[in-house]
Amino acid sequence: MSSNGRPVAVVVGATSKWQADGRNTRLAHGKALDDSHLPVGVRWGVGGAIAQKFAKEGFVVALTTRRAANAAALDDAIRAHGGHSIIVELDLVSQGSISTAFATIREKAGDPDVVVYNAGYLEGRDLPPDKELLEHVPIEIFDTAQHIASRGPFLVAKEVLPAMRRRGSGSFLISNNASSLRGRKRMTGQSLYYPRVMMRTLAQVLTEEYSEHGVHVANIVIDGTIDSPGTRALPKVQNQPDLIINPVKIADAYWYLHTQDKSCWTHELQLTPFAAKPSY
Repeated sequence: MSSNGRPVAVVVGATSKWQADGRNTRLAHGKALDDSHLPVGVRWGVGGAIAQKFAKEGFVVALTTRRAANAAALDDAIRAHGGHSIIVELDLVSQGSISTAFATIREKAGDPDVVVYNAGYLEGRDLPPDKELLEHVPIEIFDTAQHIASRGPFLVAKEVLPAMRRRGSGSFLISNNASSLRGRKRMTGQSLYYPRVMMRTLAQVLTEEYSEHGVHVANIVIDGTIDSPGTRALPKVQNQPDLIINPVKIADAYWYLHTQDKSCWTHELQLTPFAAKPSY
């Protein structure tokens, strides 16, 4: 709770690799894109939509990103709609950066009531077709995947769960994908996703450990392509627009998980294009 009485939400990974100037967008299209014609809710993918949703509901939202400039436009959009937000730089590869970031959040806003771990990575996407097999994957790619998918949420949990446990309430919600449910061969253009199985297992463990203390932990499996500037411009999406997921609908699901009655807590939710269709 912040000093002005507003609840605090932290979105780890508030920006998107597929936003107009994101890393995936530049990789796929060779340049940044113009997103001025797109609804504000989809410009920063899932993290941006979640941040806007919680800000709309009266939260002070901490937008974490590796570089503050990445979240500047999102911060402006939240404030333009009467919301409250701060930008905090955080590098999930560094334990020191994580500790410093959450110390800053506690100082500027307060102890988080909600933490959404929405971090992603693209390492592996630029490997050529003849490098699909595991034997060709550089150890640096594996290390990054482990930092983001396993070590990162572990360290973030250590930063926020003690205060939630003492308070007897709070939500720790983790964004994941379908590769956390079943291991599959990495195809050309895909990231190294199998470490996300550990992310899902961590969520299950934390559910067992912290639900009795009033803390809601959930693993949200987003099974499909998310609508955002970079993905909307892909030929396969333009040919089949119904197969992408509206991030605003995803944000509504996160809000539901935070606000649902304790008697019906769930530790996992799976979202598909048919459950969260985009709006054009």
